[in-house]
Amino acid sequence: MPLRDLLSSDAVFPSLKVTNKKQVIQELSAKAAHLTGHDEREIFETLLRRERLGSTGVGGGVAIPHGKLPKLDRIIGLFARTDSPVDFESLDGEPVDLIFLLLAPEAAGADHLKALARIARLLRDPEVAGKLRAARDADAVYALLTVPPASNAA
Repeated sequence: MPLRDLLSSDAVFPSLKVTNKKQVIQELSAKAAHLTGHDEREIFETLLRRERLGSTGVGGGVAIPHGKLPKLDRIIGLFARTDSPVDFESLDGEPVDLIFLLLAPEAAGADHLKALARIARLLRDPEVAGKLRAARDADAVYALLTVPPASNAA
């Protein structure tokens, strides 16, 4: 599943001004609500419930908050880079500055897991992460995230 299928160019935010994990989730919930037409509070609560199970900070300055929503018709993603790293209670203890929010329909099952794995592989690649941190604007970030993989090995 190419990220181009999950992420639209208007769902990339290269300069999120936040100071903590809760603010990250609030800001991205508001942006996701605007893009999907779903209730901001429902998105926020869904993401917080998932975070309570364990941080979605996967290491290397990357977090992948995610959740499932009823009535969502497809898997959608939002990407944000924070102005300064925030504590996300990550597995490696490092602060986070690259965040990919993933929302899926309740029945997404394997597709949701495949999308999570694809995003994690991409963002945990040090070369890709470095390029995302250096990108100047949303268009450059979007291009980096949606470039087809060099090989089809999954």
